[in-house]
Amino acid sequence: MASFKFNNVYIKDSFTVAGPMEAEGQIHKFDLVMDDYYYQEKTLLDAEIKMQRVVIDNLLYKNKMKGKIDLLIGGDLSNQISITNHNAVNFDIPFLGVYSACASFVEGAIIAANFIDTKRINNAIVITSSHNLNAEKQFRFPIEYGAPRALTTTFTATGSVGIILDREVSKFKLESATVGKPVDYNMADATHMGAVMAPAAAIALKEHLTELNRDINYYDLILTGDLGEIGSKIFKEFIKKNYDLKMKNHIDAGGEIFLSSQEVYSGSSGPVTLPLVLFNKILRTSKYKKILLIATGSLHSKDTTNQKKAIPSIAHVLSLEVMA
Repeated sequence: MASFKFNNVYIKDSFTVAGPMEAEGQIHKFDLVMDDYYYQEKTLLDAEIKMQRVVIDNLLYKNKMKGKIDLLIGGDLSNQISITNHNAVNFDIPFLGVYSACASFVEGAIIAANFIDTKRINNAIVITSSHNLNAEKQFRFPIEYGAPRALTTTFTATGSVGIILDREVSKFKLESATVGKPVDYNMADATHMGAVMAPAAAIALKEHLTELNRDINYYDLILTGDLGEIGSKIFKEFIKKNYDLKMKNHIDAGGEIFLSSQEVYSGSSGPVTLPLVLFNKILRTSKYKKILLIATGSLHSKDTTNQKKAIPSIAHVLSLEVMA
C-alpha cells in the first residue's frame, strides 16, 4: 500500500521567492520578488542557488531556528540537482537530495513528514526551486537561440519555496499521502509534458481515493501541479473514461501564475509552480479546508529526449487540512 496517514505533522512556516515575470502575473503577494533573473549574481546558476539560500535564511531567521533543524530535504531541475547540492553546503544540516522533476517538492514533504511522524526527527526544511533560463537551456533550447515553441509547451516558472515541518500544532496539517508509481504511455514529446504527466496524475488520484476509501468530493480542492491547460483537459478525460470520476473542484497550478497576455502557451511548469500557487494564493483564502495536492513530474533528460526515448512520468499526492 502506497498511501498512509500522518498523525502530527504541521507546516510551521513557509517562505517564497518569485521571479520578475511571475510577479507580473495573476498572483501579486509573494514574500520576496527578484528584480531580474540574475538576482545580483554573475551567473544564472548562482542566481538560483541564491534563491534557495534566501528562502532558507528567512525561514531560520523568522522562526529563530538556526542550529535547530534536524533535516534538510530538497531538489531542483538542474543536472543532478546541482542547485540544491550547492545550496545545502551553506547550512550545517543533514541533507537528503530528491528528484521527481516537478513533483520534487511534494516528494520531499512526504519523506520529511514520515521522519517526523515516526519521531525519528523533530523537524525539517523542505526546499525547491526552478529558474526559467536554467531549465529552458537544459530541457529545451537556450533563450538566445530563439527557437519557436510549440503551443503545447509550458513555461518554466522562476522562484523558490521552502517550508518548515514539525509536530507543533499550526493552521496547516499534513493529513495523508500517496507515493506515486512511474508510468509510461509511450510519449516522447518533451514539448507536451502535460500529456505525458496527465495519466500519472489520474492513476495517483485513483489510488489515493481507493486506498483511503474516499470519494472524490471528500476534498474541497484538488490542486494538480503543472499539467497546464492542455494536460488538465487530458487529466479530466482520463479519470472520466477510465474511472468514471468527474471533478468539480479541480485547479491546475500551471494555469494560475501567468496571464494569458504573457504568452506562456499551455501554462507554467517547474517544481516551484505548485508551492508558489499553494502558499501565495490557495492558503491565503479561507475557502478550502481539505486540499489534495497532486504534484506531477516528467522524468526525462536531454539525453533520453535526444535519443527519442519515451518519457516516464510520476505523480505524488499529499493531503492538507486547514485547521479552524
